[in-house]
Amino acid sequence: NLDAYAPFGTSAEEARATKGSIIKESLGNVMRLVKPVVIMDEGHHAYTETALATLDGFNPSFLLELSATPRGKQIDKAGRTLGSNILVDVRGNDLDEAEMIKLPINVEVKPWGSWQACLSAAVERLDALKREAAALQAETARYIRPILLIQVERTGKDQRDSGSIHAEDAKAYLLQLGFAEAQIAIKTSEQNDLKQPENIDLLSPACEVRAIITKQALSEGWDCPFAYVLCALAAGRSPTALTQLVGRILRQPQTAKTPREALNECHVLCHDATTAEVVKAIKKSLSEEGMEDLASMVKAGDGGDAPKKHAMARRAQFAKARIFLPRVTWVESTAGSEVTRRPLEYESDVLGSVDWSAFDATGLLASWAPAPVRQVAAAAPDGLDPHWIRLRETGGYAADTLDRARLTRALIDIAPNPWWVWPWIETALKLLVDKGFDDATLAASTASMIESLRAGALAERDRVAEARFLELVAEGKIEFALRADAQDYELPVTMAFEYEGRAEPLTREDARLVEKSLFEPFIRNGLNDFESSFACYLDDKTALEWWHRNVARRQYGLQGWKRDKVFPDFVFAVIDAPAGSPGNKQRVVVMETKGAHLEGNEDTSYKRALLERLTSLYADRRQKRAGELELTGADTNTSVVCDLLVDTAWQGALAKEYFTAPVSPR
Repeated sequence: NLDAYAPFGTSAEEARATKGSIIKESLGNVMRLVKPVVIMDEGHHAYTETALATLDGFNPSFLLELSATPRGKQIDKAGRTLGSNILVDVRGNDLDEAEMIKLPINVEVKPWGSWQACLSAAVERLDALKREAAALQAETARYIRPILLIQVERTGKDQRDSGSIHAEDAKAYLLQLGFAEAQIAIKTSEQNDLKQPENIDLLSPACEVRAIITKQALSEGWDCPFAYVLCALAAGRSPTALTQLVGRILRQPQTAKTPREALNECHVLCHDATTAEVVKAIKKSLSEEGMEDLASMVKAGDGGDAPKKHAMARRAQFAKARIFLPRVTWVESTAGSEVTRRPLEYESDVLGSVDWSAFDATGLLASWAPAPVRQVAAAAPDGLDPHWIRLRETGGYAADTLDRARLTRALIDIAPNPWWVWPWIETALKLLVDKGFDDATLAASTASMIESLRAGALAERDRVAEARFLELVAEGKIEFALRADAQDYELPVTMAFEYEGRAEPLTREDARLVEKSLFEPFIRNGLNDFESSFACYLDDKTALEWWHRNVARRQYGLQGWKRDKVFPDFVFAVIDAPAGSPGNKQRVVVMETKGAHLEGNEDTSYKRALLERLTSLYADRRQKRAGELELTGADTNTSVVCDLLVDTAWQGALAKEYFTAPVSPR
């Protein structure tokens, strides 16, 4: 199989079979003649047809595969037996005895109220390890700088407002907690701060990096023994990716245990209510695959097709129609009594005008108490020591004194002025001190305290913001009306959205494609079952003129007394013609839909309350609906209804409210 020079139009095989063919002087031919011993690292990746053909082409006398996840015996399509003959099996105990890995793996199993609380707890754990490392260096001159690895849900410049936890969001919160810019590195397919000259050697005392943010770019082929803590903010959406990253925090610095047990362990904290499933996945990986390279069970990359763009245009009958919707606006009066309006800004208009002295901090920690450290023993995978995985519900390596500055920094994103936050903390802590808790006891539960403080402060902030919102409404500063000016929202003429997989046209129960969507061709990709049923139900109604699926965070939104806007799921137009009426009346309905399991939760309650508040400004409020808003535009036969529909006996309620009146030809 030596490479040979072949005449034009002749294959190498034909040239070799021809007397007098000239063999190439090449390194490849030298390798084939030598019949070398081939050593393949990460050998589990070398079982594709191309990889096998390349290895066979070396004429190896022996092939040695290094892999933590060797391939089992398999029969390929050609009937060949593929797989690894395991010569040496190094178990976790062997690695532990050789002082190569950190054990146990401490997994935080409690559900977190917010990703910020989880990240705060991870930083607290990192600071505890930093104190241990400083003590070790003082005693032995051995340098260790523990690093925090953070797994996020999204990266990329165009995805920060997608509603998922973005790398820049995590970085911003670390900066808020007191990290310096140089101490944070982002490693993604688009951005690699680890390639900066000052960050190439992460083990150097001159390197400042304390936190590395990634999605899955570090799942394989990256080993930094200073990585001690994994904060998985995307555990729920990608538990497999989490188990991939666990292997990144296992290596023991300098392959030598320390006299401080805290520096011989690693930690995993998960922002998700299904942490038990994550723990189960980690244990299974350790049991079946060994210690190194836990990510090999999952394909590299996102594991799916790249998103596709679906373009749509208005249906012919609506192509020239201009459709406007009212926004929540701020009303300003100038010295000359001229009135101007602009979209309501949450930070400046609502929070900026709140009287923060009305903020009641006494309840922030009223129902909270520090919990004692409790260890929960976990069953060890086969062949591993019982201390292999330890689940840690509460506690950790705590400081002796409570860091009030850390508590304050953890909350400064909630108030527009950080000077308000410090007295809130002092007020809340005074109640705990009065109950007899000392500083060291409180310091041992800092992470839990931050979570409770954030939840309480957010709820209290929303309370005072709602009160101020209603005051501004009463003062005429906030309006919700269609006035046929530049502040109205106009539905687009064309639109596009991304989807994955194969495009699926939306069809009704009668097997016909939807006919009344404002845009076509309409596909069901991105709709859940309830939303699909709702759209098809509308499409089948005679009284319906058109319907439109509002794209969250990119199209029509309603600003209330919370930071995030409410993006209704649907907008549709209904023609009302009561018996004996001289003409038609059109209602444009702005509809938010919710699954039955979301009834009564905080988000649903807020959205329903906001719709009711907005409705109370204008017109008649009806039970189970936010009401009807008369417009002040040119078309006096048009009104707008804001409503919220829950997936419980919804068809009857919808028919009664919108589709019972007789309809005359338009």
